[in-house]
Amino acid sequence: MSPSETILTPKADFHMHTVFCDGKNTAEEMVLKGIEIGLSVIGFSVHSPLAHDKSGWCIRPDRTEEYRAEIHRLRDRYADKIRVYCGIEQDYFSKTATDAYDYVIGSVHAIFKHGQYVDVDHSTETSQRAISELYGGDIYAYAEAYYDLVGNVVTKTNADLIGHFDLITKFKDCGLAFDPENPRYIKAWQTAADKLLQTGKPFEINTGAISRGYRKTPYPAVDIMRYLAEHGGKAVITSDSHSTDALGTAYALAYHLAKEAGLPLVHKIGNIEF
Repeated sequence: MSPSETILTPKADFHMHTVFCDGKNTAEEMVLKGIEIGLSVIGFSVHSPLAHDKSGWCIRPDRTEEYRAEIHRLRDRYADKIRVYCGIEQDYFSKTATDAYDYVIGSVHAIFKHGQYVDVDHSTETSQRAISELYGGDIYAYAEAYYDLVGNVVTKTNADLIGHFDLITKFKDCGLAFDPENPRYIKAWQTAADKLLQTGKPFEINTGAISRGYRKTPYPAVDIMRYLAEHGGKAVITSDSHSTDALGTAYALAYHLAKEAGLPLVHKIGNIEF
């Protein structure tokens, strides 16, 4: 079966961003688009506040109550058309309390070295500079540092869903080429995966880099999907959308790849069933 033969209408999307952080649309615009494309469940996952955020991609701490109030308003306003949940994408380095949210996505967006935070998904140039200046040109030392954090992301964030496991490969088609067969790279991600598999939390199959033109396949890579499947892992498809036109992006492809890898899709995140 090819992706084009797989007909899958997305019914739920739990990873999306709005103007409360680095998204392009309001939360209400996202809800209306979700209704338009046939979603029955929509979950918002604002980027948690970070002290080192200088570019404004995270929500400001003084707007978190406003964010929750708006999502709750939309939950009530559109209750007859769609189920709306208020979540948070909790960064590994965030100190924000998450008790007030319906669910938590745990993610690693940066590594910390020599007093510097380096965003692994900022740009090819940022990553290349970090590899050169902080890791002596050793791309696999850079990867090892990233996966060392990823392996502990559930413990650190109390996540219900594991976010974009191999985000570090965002620029693999843009000049930042990890060799997926390199023994050090394999050991790094497998060590992280083994720790996370023990938590029983689902991994997301994240199509966000596809909608933004960075990748042609979702996170995680297919070989990682196979490994997760072989070791009892499970997954949830998400779009990581930052605009209305990205909602439900490439779900058919993600579904196809998960099926080919034998990775089961689940319909529960935390206490939410969908």
